[in-house]
Amino acid sequence: MRATAAEETQTGGLVLLVLASWAVPGAGHLWLGRRSKGLVFLIALPAMFAFGLALSGRIFPFDLSEPLAALAALADLGIGLIYFAAGALGYGAGQVRAVTYEYGNAFLIVAGLLNSLVVIDACDIAKGRK
Repeated sequence: MRATAAEETQTGGLVLLVLASWAVPGAGHLWLGRRSKGLVFLIALPAMFAFGLALSGRIFPFDLSEPLAALAALADLGIGLIYFAAGALGYGAGQVRAVTYEYGNAFLIVAGLLNSLVVIDACDIAKGRK
């Protein structure tokens, strides 16, 4: 069964919404007119990621020979463009000897995973499920 032009346009808009929501935390909610939620996500999630970096957390590289490190890298990537910006600026090397290293890792991973949930929430709102 072939999709109609309206459904294809709607799907294209949904893809753009999901990409924007992933790239900039809260952008999807702002796009959908949910300003208060969008602003909270726009401030809280990058702050959480920055806090993880400040606590000497490590942005994990994609290394398939170490499955847990690869999963951590995938979780870190959930924060969007901030992941690439932090890596390009030299942040996220992590200091294993720092007392706060594991806390920093937890903040980085959780920020990425929370943004993934925010993307799913924006998608659900756009589809009319919420």
